[in-house]
Amino acid sequence: MNRFYQRWAHSAGNQLHLLATIAGPVKLGLLVYLIFAASVQARTNVTLAWNPIANPLVAGFNVYYGGASGICTNKIDAGLNSSVTISNLTAGATYYFALTTYSSTGAESALSPAVSYAVPPQPAVQLAMPSANQFVLTITGVTGHSYAIQASQDLVNWTVIGTVTPGAGGSVAFTDSNAAGYPSRFYRTLDTSP
Repeated sequence: MNRFYQRWAHSAGNQLHLLATIAGPVKLGLLVYLIFAASVQARTNVTLAWNPIANPLVAGFNVYYGGASGICTNKIDAGLNSSVTISNLTAGATYYFALTTYSSTGAESALSPAVSYAVPPQPAVQLAMPSANQFVLTITGVTGHSYAIQASQDLVNWTVIGTVTPGAGGSVAFTDSNAAGYPSRFYRTLDTSP
């Protein structure tokens, strides 16, 4: 019996992997679908920048942030730098950031007004096989963002096989008509938007 497998996997960064394997020759009508799904959570980075202060009393900056306005659950000492990159933010979440200055004695200013940042959601990928000769990937992501679609046979060497940009509905279809030429095919999407 021929089998078609669809599996979700995740790697570091904003990459979503999708595994599709065909065992044996594919014949229409004898196809059995086994679907496995796993919850994945993308993480991303954001860089905050501010105007430096030329005051000899300022020994550094503290950056406070959290998931609700006015509630800062995290603190980063930026020193005298005028920017900081914050890692491991959860895709789809909104974060609020505020800044203070501090002196060499540890005295700290009041919080600056908060700024917010909504981390873009992770793209979702669905795989369909409308005919024995092709796979159709439906990518749902941020409208206007560009997503590179990469394919591999070994999860080590990846080749870009297309780029898509979801329209107003937030999703777009991509057809891999070369999929039938491979005994196994792995897919991943990568948000390539600036």
